[in-house]
Amino acid sequence: MSKSARKPPSKSKRAAGFTDEERAAMKERVRELNSGAGEGESAVLAKIAGMPQPDRALAERVHALVRASAPGLAPRLWYGMPAYSKDDNVVCFFQPAHKFKARYSTLGFNDKARLDEGRMWPTSFALTDLTSAEEARVAALVKKAVG
Repeated sequence: MSKSARKPPSKSKRAAGFTDEERAAMKERVRELNSGAGEGESAVLAKIAGMPQPDRALAERVHALVRASAPGLAPRLWYGMPAYSKDDNVVCFFQPAHKFKARYSTLGFNDKARLDEGRMWPTSFALTDLTSAEEARVAALVKKAVG
């Protein structure tokens, strides 16, 4: 049988590479794009309020730190996660541990973040707790990210 005569893979085979959590996040993103829901601080605060502990406490602190450190960033949802954008581009986001059944939450930065340091730099940070030292580091990273 020639390559062109082969049947395309079934839907279940195509999706087999994604976890249920990843597929759910993609569906959430489609809903955000189609409905315009997910824009603004109220959507972010509602999403945070629905998180289980300890994700909720971390997300509340990260949200407060981002808002204080870079008030020009616009809160929004991105794949169902709290995110902060500039000129409609997500700069940073909070990924709760429960969303992907991970052992820790993360604070991530997209390529629009100005965190460049030489030829290699971190773009994601594991969060298990936020003491004043970590809060200061998060604030500094967010300020640097927006330039």
